[in-house]
Amino acid sequence: MLDAGKDKGLPQSPWLRLGSTEGSVLICVRVTPRASRDGIDGVVADALRVRLQAPPVEGRANAALCRLLAERLNVPQSAVRIVAGEHSRLKRLEVRGVSLERVLQLAAAGPR
Repeated sequence: MLDAGKDKGLPQSPWLRLGSTEGSVLICVRVTPRASRDGIDGVVADALRVRLQAPPVEGRANAALCRLLAERLNVPQSAVRIVAGEHSRLKRLEVRGVSLERVLQLAAAGPR
C-alpha cells in the first residue's frame, strides 16, 4: 500500500491509504457509538472520527458505519467493507469506487 498523496502530490495522510487494487481506498476510522447523532468530525489522532447513534451490539454500529460512509461518498453500501477492527472502536475500512480526493474532501468538510 502507498501513503495517500505520495505519488499524486497530495498531502501525506497517515489515516488514509491507497488500496492495492485500482479504485480502492483504505481509511482508518475511530467510531463513537451511541452518539446523539450520526456524523463525521474530521480527522482526530490519525483516524477519521465518526459518531454513530447505533449501539455496538450485534454489528449494528458496523452496519451504520458502512451505511453512513457509503451515503456520504456516493457509493453503494456493498462498496464499503470493514477490513480490520470489527470489534474495536478503531477500524480500517476499504472503499471501492471512490477517488482519494473525494475522501479527503469528506474529511476536510469538518463536523456534519
